[in-house]
Amino acid sequence: MQRLFDIFFSTLALIVLLPLFIPIMIILKFTGEGEVFYIQERIGKGGKPFGLMKFATMLKDSPNMGTATVTVKNDPRILPFGNFLRKTKINELPQLLNILLGDMSVIGPRPQTERCFLAFPKKSQEAIKKVKPGLSGIGSIIFRDEESMLCNNQIDQLKFYDDFIAPYKGSLEQWYVKNQSLSIYFKLIFLTIWVVIASKSKIYWKFFHDLPSPSKELKGFL
Repeated sequence: MQRLFDIFFSTLALIVLLPLFIPIMIILKFTGEGEVFYIQERIGKGGKPFGLMKFATMLKDSPNMGTATVTVKNDPRILPFGNFLRKTKINELPQLLNILLGDMSVIGPRPQTERCFLAFPKKSQEAIKKVKPGLSGIGSIIFRDEESMLCNNQIDQLKFYDDFIAPYKGSLEQWYVKNQSLSIYFKLIFLTIWVVIASKSKIYWKFFHDLPSPSKELKGFL
C-alpha cells in the first residue's frame, strides 16, 4: 500500500513542481560549474547502492575535499545558489524521481553515503537495510539542521558526527523500522511539511512519545 502512495505523491509532486524545476535548472546551468544534477551513490534497501539525485549545490570534487561527505554550515564547497537550494531543501526534490523509480520511498531512513552508513551501529545498519530509504523520515526531521549542529561544535566535526550524531540517528531509524505503519507514514509527511514552515518547531516529541532519548551532548540541539 505504501508503494501506491509513493507513486501517487511523487507523480503529483513532479507535475506540480515542474514550473519550479525549469528556472532552477536554467540558473544552475549558467552559474557555478554548470552542473544541473548531482548523482551520488547511497546505500539502499538490502545494502545495495543506488544513484541518489539532487540539484547540484556544491563543487564537483566536494567528496574529496574538506569534511568529505559530511557537510557543515557555511561549508566553503557550497556554490552561491546552492546555499538557497539547501536552506529551502529544494535541492532534495529531484529524489522524487528516485521514488518513482522505486529506489526510495517518500518516508524512510535517510539514505547515507557508505562512509556515513558505516558510522552507524551494526544493529542500526541491519535495521535500515530492511526498508527503502526515504526522502524524509524521523531522522531527517530531527536532524534537519545537522549542518549548523556540526558547525557549532568546537571539537572535531567528523568525530562529533561519528561519536554522537550517527549513533542517535541510527537509533531513530531503528525506531522507524520497528514501528512503521501507514499512520506513521502520514504523520511523518505532515511533520516534514510542518518543520519546513516552522523550522524551530520540535512538535515531533509530542507526536511520538516513545522516541529514543538523545545523549546529553545532543540535547541542547534537539
